[in-house]
Amino acid sequence: MITTTTPTIEGKRIVEYKGIVFGEVIAGVNFIKDFAASLSNIFGGRSGSYEGELIEARENAIREMESRARQMGANAVVGVDVDYEVLGQGGNMLMVTASGTAVVVE
Repeated sequence: MITTTTPTIEGKRIVEYKGIVFGEVIAGVNFIKDFAASLSNIFGGRSGSYEGELIEARENAIREMESRARQMGANAVVGVDVDYEVLGQGGNMLMVTASGTAVVVE
């Protein structure tokens, strides 16, 4: 599965548009990660626990989007966009949405 943020794929020709596809992930952040992140906030530096959570959520959303494109008969997704949103009381949930256009390329 070719997945790209660009509207075309160099060296490939889009022969069929299958439709818009989405992949959504909502991930909860637990108390231990919150505590570790608060220490980073106090003492400075990056929050590895939150970064890891963000990376995992993004990768899962993209994989879900690709899976849905495959189910539609596509072999690529173009124009991919990834969005992030904080949800829940206290902002303890992370929603990541990946979207794009499922296509068939030759």
